[in-house]
Amino acid sequence: QVQLVESGGGLVQAGGSLRLSCAANTDIFSGNTLAWYRQAPGKQRELVATVESSGRENYATFVRGRFTFSRDSAENAVYLTMTLLTSEDSANYYCSVVTPAGVYWGRGTQVAVDS
Repeated sequence: QVQLVESGGGLVQAGGSLRLSCAANTDIFSGNTLAWYRQAPGKQRELVATVESSGRENYATFVRGRFTFSRDSAENAVYLTMTLLTSEDSANYYCSVVTPAGVYWGRGTQVAVDS
């Protein structure tokens, strides 16, 4: 079973940057879609970015140009580098893997942007 652990969240000033990490206990890249989601208090979970098995990346409009998805296959890890953060980016961030066996989620890492 795939296990995902996010880290790297914290408190940052508006305009600052953070790099979130998602570590897996197994290979998560072969034929799978990887994604980052976020959920702010009182709001629905929303998709931030995806990477398809082909390597194609997709970003939500509200983060395009500011957030970047990256990966380290040797470490079974994915990253989300976030720049030009605003208070609207404050949320719990989750990584997710869609595999033929099912969809797996981490527990999330909290990001708070102080304006």
